[in-house]
Amino acid sequence: MSLPTPAFPRERRRRYVRRPWWRAGGAAALGAVVLAILVAPGGPASAQRRWTIAFANVTEEPGVTLEGTGFTGAEVRESFNLAVRPHPVDLVFYDNHRDDARAIANAEAAVARKVDLYIQYHAGAAANATVARTLKSANVPVLAVNYPVPGAPLYSLDNAAAGRLAGEALAQFASRSWAGQPMVAVVVGRVSAAAERVPERVQGVSEALRQRLSARITTLDTQGNPAQVAPLLGAFLAANLSRKVLIAATDDATALAAKAAVETAGRARDTAIVGHGVDRSVHGGMNDRKEIDPSNRGSIVIGSVAFYLDRLGYDVLPLALRILRGEPVPARTVTPHKLVTAANVFIEYPPYDMN
Repeated sequence: MSLPTPAFPRERRRRYVRRPWWRAGGAAALGAVVLAILVAPGGPASAQRRWTIAFANVTEEPGVTLEGTGFTGAEVRESFNLAVRPHPVDLVFYDNHRDDARAIANAEAAVARKVDLYIQYHAGAAANATVARTLKSANVPVLAVNYPVPGAPLYSLDNAAAGRLAGEALAQFASRSWAGQPMVAVVVGRVSAAAERVPERVQGVSEALRQRLSARITTLDTQGNPAQVAPLLGAFLAANLSRKVLIAATDDATALAAKAAVETAGRARDTAIVGHGVDRSVHGGMNDRKEIDPSNRGSIVIGSVAFYLDRLGYDVLPLALRILRGEPVPARTVTPHKLVTAANVFIEYPPYDMN
């Protein structure tokens, strides 16, 4: 016979179950914790704050190169497009077109658009002063690139330091390979291009060579025309038949033209060349002819000093964000120039075709 299921005694004590704090405290405790996280410096709320930053490029004219190097405005703009990806930033682009009136109009347009910060890349001092006043009146902070804007932090190349790196590289090569032999040194390229501060580059090369070597230093001005390298350098080589020759080229196009002139003169065994810039003409991709490459260690172009204009955005945007967050930034930040050779080119410029 089946027995009835016994009922629970009414007096039996209920088991006490300890609830987790997040349930026991209720919505108030949870809300307090979430609020603390959201308002904490660097927390999700601040990470989600989006900024609008304007970048007024010096020029984006096709074929126009910048700062006495082989880089173009299009490469500078692309560096900002790539660098902005991990940041909470909306970029607005303007083209100053190397024109003062355009530069001023661009700043006025950015104020009307209510941007949070303005990055100015323009050489005109008077226009930059007007831009500074326009943006200051609208409480828009400014970050200057390569040319000063009154009252704004500056990010710029250091042409003198770059030149010293090139001169030191040539001096080290000469001391290692041609110790005790007669030699001469020459700086070739757009050596008088003051607007692009190439004379500072030339001075840096000369100072480094004089400190390390007793070689005579000559300058050959091509006026920015690589076709002038062959006749100028050919005459110089002919006048120094019994000497080793150290060549500092003010840019990579000139360095390659100098190499061709040296080889035509049959002086490749007597010559070492260092350039400035490190644009694609010397490091290239997998399918390009590369002068600076691990498989081309015997080239007489022993290296080039990097200017990184194709990576400008990666250096400038972090400075802009520090300004927007109210953090201090130096009055001037300079490009970390480096000598790029066959030994380190894949570290500085991995061939993108392989990635």
